[in-house]
Amino acid sequence: MTKTIDGRGLEPPKPFELTMEALADLKPGEQMTLLLDRMPWPLFRILDRDGYRHSNQVRDDGVVEIRILAP
Repeated sequence: MTKTIDGRGLEPPKPFELTMEALADLKPGEQMTLLLDRMPWPLFRILDRDGYRHSNQVRDDGVVEIRILAP
C-alpha cells in the first residue's frame, strides 16, 4: 500500500513534520508519495543519508510529486 502525504498549501515546517512521521512508519520495501508546492531540497539530503530511494517530478499542474521507497 502506498501512503500519500499532501503538503500542498501547508506552511513550513508542517509538510516536513508530516513526512518525517510517515517515514518512521514505513516498513522496508514500502513506499509513500509526497505532494508539495516546491522541491524539498533539505529532505532529499536526509533521504539520501538514511538510505531511502526517491524520485521526483513536476506534474503539468505544477505539483511536485515525490515517491519514496523505504530501505
